[in-house]
Amino acid sequence: MNISDAIALAIQEMLQECGGEAQIKRNEFAVKLGCVPSQINYVLTSRFTPEQGYIVESRRGGGGYIRITKISDSKKQLISHILQSVGDTLEEQQARLLVDGLYQNEILSKREARIMLSALSDRTLQSILPKERSRIRACVFKSMLCNI
Repeated sequence: MNISDAIALAIQEMLQECGGEAQIKRNEFAVKLGCVPSQINYVLTSRFTPEQGYIVESRRGGGGYIRITKISDSKKQLISHILQSVGDTLEEQQARLLVDGLYQNEILSKREARIMLSALSDRTLQSILPKERSRIRACVFKSMLCNI
């Protein structure tokens, strides 16, 4: 297991033990896991995003902390949160993360996730001008979410 996986697993375990909200001091957590603090930042920004169903807040300074909150598993709340987080445009990579988060939270089946990814891909939207793809992708994605 690589260090990023170990950090993510430790955070997941903390979230489960603490009812969906964990608070860490980055430097202390890094020492505990035997890594550098920047590795924790990397894991938080890549694996604990709003698209994947998490809110990460930080407070800097001597008494600083990082709070990770798992968005409620309630299907309605998660979908509502995602709808609010998607703006007027949506890039393919961001759409992939959102769909993966819905699948990981068991909102979508594997088949539904694959269908959504197919519909949202650049390949599917290739006949649309590149500057319009992200706008249309956002509309299509929101429409699909409203019908889950």
